[in-house]
Amino acid sequence: MNTQANGVEKIVILTGAGISAESGLGTFRDEAGLWSQHRIQDVATPEGFAKNPGLVQGFYNARRAQAAQAVPNAAHRALAQLQREWPGEVVIVTQNVDVLHEAGGARDVLHMHGTLTGALCGACGHRWPAPPVMRAHQPCPNCTAPMARPDVVWFGEIPYRMEQILGHVGTADLFAAIGTSGQVYPAAGLVDAATAAGAHTVELNLEPSEITARFCETRFGPATVTAPDWVATMLNRRRPATAGP
Repeated sequence: MNTQANGVEKIVILTGAGISAESGLGTFRDEAGLWSQHRIQDVATPEGFAKNPGLVQGFYNARRAQAAQAVPNAAHRALAQLQREWPGEVVIVTQNVDVLHEAGGARDVLHMHGTLTGALCGACGHRWPAPPVMRAHQPCPNCTAPMARPDVVWFGEIPYRMEQILGHVGTADLFAAIGTSGQVYPAAGLVDAATAAGAHTVELNLEPSEITARFCETRFGPATVTAPDWVATMLNRRRPATAGP
């Protein structure tokens, strides 16, 4: 456990697709929306990209356009408020490829699955801001290889910044997971790492996930309700009581 001498706790928060769903960005388990029109293997794997780069680029062009129109909701803003007002460290780790946390005021967000706003060269590893529309066999501006792709982590690939993320989780006093399904690893295993480090763990979700039993505390309901309520509880806990007359 990492509680400092002054009693201020370090909080690590993992967010998933459920926190952005109320901003209009669907998950790949939704029965409607972009994901329902394709098989995951076709649009979210290295093999799918190699087989049909035009299909994959078109899918992510649509996701990029959709994300550009989305606005942060009350849950995003609440976590940014917690970062601003909590006297200790608050680290936000997200599985989401949108940048709604940043748009809502959060800082130094760790995107373990990359972002739609980035492009990556599959040949030389160069990164640059993604244009609104990427096409099949688009050349890299650095090495000119026709292997430009979205800078997102596909199924079968290693998430970004895992060493840094695990370092934060291992020194957390409180670990919260918000809007995560508990079905995608290694993100689903972070609660176990937090528990092993002695952290209190809390799940905020629309409904129980596959790993709900691993958490010390649970709160269920829409993220725009549960996240602001939880943040208010945390901040009120830190405020000194008002002196009586």
